[in-house]
Amino acid sequence: MVGSKMIVFGGDSGNHLLDDTKILSLDKLTWDSVASKVRVSPAGRRAQFRPCKGHCLVPWGKTVILVGGKSEPSSDRISVWTFNTETEIWSHMEAKGDIPVARSGHTVTRAGPVLILFGGEDTKGKKLHDLHMFDLKSLTWLPLNYKGAGPSPRSNHVAALYDDRILLIFGGQSKSKTLNDVHALDFETMVWSRMRTHGHHPSPRAGCCGALCGTKWYIAGGGSKKRRHPETWVFDVLESKWSVCVVPPSSSITTKKGFSMVPLYYRDKIVLVSFGGNKKEPSDKVEVLVVLQNEHCFSWRSAPDAEPLMYEDSSPSSKELADHLNNCDPLYSNSVARHSLATTVESSSGRKSLPDSLLHNSKVGGSSLRRQFRQEEECSLAQKLQKPIDDDKYKDVDDCSELPSFANQKQRSDTYHSPDADAKTKRVGRSSSDINHQHDTKIANLVRRNMALEEQLSAAMASKDEAEKNLSLVIDTKEELERRLAERDREVVALKEKVGGLEQAHEDSNNASNTVHADNVRLEREVAFLKAVMDETQKELHSTRGVLAGERARAFQLQVEVFHLKQRLQSMDGRSPTQRKPQNL
Repeated sequence: MVGSKMIVFGGDSGNHLLDDTKILSLDKLTWDSVASKVRVSPAGRRAQFRPCKGHCLVPWGKTVILVGGKSEPSSDRISVWTFNTETEIWSHMEAKGDIPVARSGHTVTRAGPVLILFGGEDTKGKKLHDLHMFDLKSLTWLPLNYKGAGPSPRSNHVAALYDDRILLIFGGQSKSKTLNDVHALDFETMVWSRMRTHGHHPSPRAGCCGALCGTKWYIAGGGSKKRRHPETWVFDVLESKWSVCVVPPSSSITTKKGFSMVPLYYRDKIVLVSFGGNKKEPSDKVEVLVVLQNEHCFSWRSAPDAEPLMYEDSSPSSKELADHLNNCDPLYSNSVARHSLATTVESSSGRKSLPDSLLHNSKVGGSSLRRQFRQEEECSLAQKLQKPIDDDKYKDVDDCSELPSFANQKQRSDTYHSPDADAKTKRVGRSSSDINHQHDTKIANLVRRNMALEEQLSAAMASKDEAEKNLSLVIDTKEELERRLAERDREVVALKEKVGGLEQAHEDSNNASNTVHADNVRLEREVAFLKAVMDETQKELHSTRGVLAGERARAFQLQVEVFHLKQRLQSMDGRSPTQRKPQNL
């Protein structure tokens, strides 16, 4: 809407996509066709102007901005065009920056010289929930970083910008279901939040139209794959409350798929103008909904029945978001990750070896660490037992192997004892006693070492038994936790089924409530009509009674005259023939 002119571009005729531009003058209620003239770029190139549907038209001064849409053939990136309502010429905007992918069913809102784009569906049918801004002065696309859980990917939703600060998103179609949630993004904090609404909320719907007028957000039409919803809802932004505005007849435009709606302002009235749509075949019908500000709504009316209105331009506040969004700090930083990584490296360089740490924390750790500890402990213990035994073994065997051979030689020696032989015998006895003493000393050392190793082995076995007990406790605890987790999973599945049933019942009750409300409105209208008919009938009956009373009085007068005539005839019959005079009765 630009002034009192409603600009319509493109759409679907049922057989093919359209690229024509139509202008409806609401002062005269006349349509004008505009030739599709495209301005040549400064480089001498003429951009291809393609037919499309599912696009967005946004007013900006005396121009209209066309963003995105599903075209044939499709393109990889989204395109932006402008239409000058005075020269009636289309111009392609050579955008730069991080240009979003091509899409349809998205929403575009304007805050001063900045466009805010959200969601939609790409050329492959994938639902989107990304957020971008387009600076109309520098012609630059920028992605917007935000916090919080934003809306799920969706298309064919409605969006509005309240106070140039809060972006509102309602409804739409996700990959698997139709939605009716309301989300809000505060551009001062860049935090998404799901709004808690009050009152009867609309049933899930997509393809509806919205218009924000002050603090009232009017949502008209829409529906799911199964049914359409013709009623018009009002969402109070300040109170977060839903209410039904009006339920139009079944022939209204709001019952159709793919219609559009724009708001106008005339004195103390808000006029919502809707156009087009497709039910069984495309429509070129126009309807208006006249809303008194701070009052209730009136019924939809066809545009030709409405009197021509003089409209005033509605200039919203122009609070710019470009500087704030450009200077917005990144949401994620790698400094924390680098710091934590450096801390981990420093702490790991000063850790103790695995056996020492496990000896100090024998009750902590997994079964694999315990297994590794036991293997290392048993290996070290075996090495301690084996190494000294091997060293002493070879020494003792060499010493002891000499004793039997020397004794055998002594027994086989000659019984002759010479003085040299006696001296030699004494030396051999002394050496054998020294050898026996060394052997006894080594045996005693081996016994003491064996006792120490046995004590170490018993301590290691005790710690092994304790570790096995702790491991069995951990395994039992793990099994118990897994059993409890399985029970919780079953309970969660049951609760999800119950919640799904409750949501379905709630949706059915809402639908029934909406149907009852619609029937009540229709019955009230019929009762009012019947009352009017009865009043008219009573008036006609009263007038008929007056006419009957007059006719009765006239009949009585005629009877009186007839009676007098009879008396005159009788008096004439009583005269003599000579006295009679001819009379013309």
